[in-house]
Amino acid sequence: MTVRSLPKNAIELIGLEKTYPASGKVGAKRALKGINLEIPRGSIFGLLGPNGAGKSTMINILSRLVNKSGGVAQIWGYDIDKNPREAAAALGVVPQEINMDPFFTPRESMELMAGFYGVPKRERRTDEILEALGLGDKKDAWVRQLSGGMKRRLMVAKALVHAPPVLILDEPTAGVDVELRRQLWEYVKSLHALGTTIILTTHYLEEAQEMCDQIAIINHGEVIACEPTETLLTRLDRKTLTVQPLEPLTAIPAALSDLDAELRPDGGLAITYRLANTQISELLNRLNNEGIMVKDLATTEPDLEDVFVSMTSTTNA
Repeated sequence: MTVRSLPKNAIELIGLEKTYPASGKVGAKRALKGINLEIPRGSIFGLLGPNGAGKSTMINILSRLVNKSGGVAQIWGYDIDKNPREAAAALGVVPQEINMDPFFTPRESMELMAGFYGVPKRERRTDEILEALGLGDKKDAWVRQLSGGMKRRLMVAKALVHAPPVLILDEPTAGVDVELRRQLWEYVKSLHALGTTIILTTHYLEEAQEMCDQIAIINHGEVIACEPTETLLTRLDRKTLTVQPLEPLTAIPAALSDLDAELRPDGGLAITYRLANTQISELLNRLNNEGIMVKDLATTEPDLEDVFVSMTSTTNA
């Protein structure tokens, strides 16, 4: 018996295409335009994009809910067409929509899902997973009695019944309060520490910036960026210098007229500049030449939201 080696990539897409046929007055729509994407094994990978960008179509193809029009999709090294059972067993998906039988208990829902995946009873970890997600005391309650946040955590639990090495979280914290969000991310981090590859889609870009080590941005069915998070954040070559003078200003100094400078309500200045063209020392010299004494200053770098808006707005133009 040969032991199968672990794949380099948890998911690999080669020329993935999807075109929805025309229907009524709506013409054919090319939702995915030859997507090439590698998601490394063991990563927490962010999949970002505006509504209608193609993220859900991609996830639904991997989940075998939508048939692709062309290209290749592999999960854990298994082609979804040639090895559908193995590919399905390697993937757990937490969808955006909460969809479960309200007349089941969480434990019954978990056991039913484990049965669908053919997990032997002696290998099931139903109570362990429910406990880890803070649902241990609710395992015998009716699902309809659970709060929205608890239902979303149960969706995560159901996706883990067969211990998949790859987990897709599609907007997992939508509608979840701050405390439940924190608990969910703690559990996700523990899964990642055990080797699970996490793929995250979210509109909370601060979550993606904090959690993900690599991010792909999709727009109009195409990957427009795929880089380590730190690299992606350097795409905007600018900083903002906030200056608080000893005496509040009433106008922008003439020495800064060629820069993107804004007068703040408290009499301070916010100066946005390009790193390649300007140094802080130059800005401070200009202020000094105007006789402006600085009381305090701070710099702010662009965050992922700035990069995302910049890139998708440019693509949409």
